[in-house]
Amino acid sequence: MASILYFPLFGLAWLISLIPFRVLYLFSDLLYLIMYYIFPYRKKVVFHNLRTSFPEKSDEEITRIAKAFYRHFSDFLVEIIKVISLPQKRLDKRVVWKNTELFEELAAKKKSIALVSPHYGNWEMQNNVPDKMPHHRCMIIYRPLKSKLTGRISAYTREKFGAIMIPMENIFREAMKTKAEGKLFSIWFLADQRPPRNSRFWTIFLNHETAFFEGVEKMSRKLELAVVFMNIIKTGRGRYEVHLEKLFDNAAATAENEVTLTCVSKIEEMIKKAPEYWLWSHKRFKHSRPEGTNLVAR
Repeated sequence: MASILYFPLFGLAWLISLIPFRVLYLFSDLLYLIMYYIFPYRKKVVFHNLRTSFPEKSDEEITRIAKAFYRHFSDFLVEIIKVISLPQKRLDKRVVWKNTELFEELAAKKKSIALVSPHYGNWEMQNNVPDKMPHHRCMIIYRPLKSKLTGRISAYTREKFGAIMIPMENIFREAMKTKAEGKLFSIWFLADQRPPRNSRFWTIFLNHETAFFEGVEKMSRKLELAVVFMNIIKTGRGRYEVHLEKLFDNAAATAENEVTLTCVSKIEEMIKKAPEYWLWSHKRFKHSRPEGTNLVAR
């Protein structure tokens, strides 16, 4: 059924994506009113996440952040449709990558890269990154979505500028193969995803005991990767800057948990500066730390 519906629905999404940004943002304004006031979308989850993450903030401040989140999230939804047909030249004007000479520097050192970011800003508009790192084969880790239709459209938009989507269970094997061929590569990790309940790594994040995948650390240490963090700043509707920050030249030289803890700190720091651009509707703090699992100090 998904295969039958894919082409007509993709065609419809493509046609909608041809609508100018200024008109799409009118739909976004309406969508905000619907999701916040009329048919609330995960409103209890959003407010619970905000209140428990920022207990020091007043109710008025929490409400302000929540409303700003829903406005941003509405923009995010229309932007991911727009990017379906958006050519790279226009996307490059809206998502500006800063200090990309860092990629050149690492390529000159023959270093492959672990590229790290959270679900912040609009990660679906950052798919123009392969052009910024021409010496590296750009691989993006993905976990299959429940909706196969949404997954296929998401894969199209992420691969249209040269990135390669690799399932989580295959990424290490693919990286080893690329390394054996003598080619440089990057692996893009969305490092704030919620791992299974039985995760072994727990630390304090946004005032919660929170589990994290250890893939960034394990793979970057085994593959001797440089670790680069993407600091994302929203500068306007559908406009972002990505500032690159090298965290480690060679993760293999780091202490245990150093890579993970550093990435967690960077993510938290970015969220605290402008919390409305993180994905608060996600049940990120759903699980509790299992008995007998230690909390890693930051």
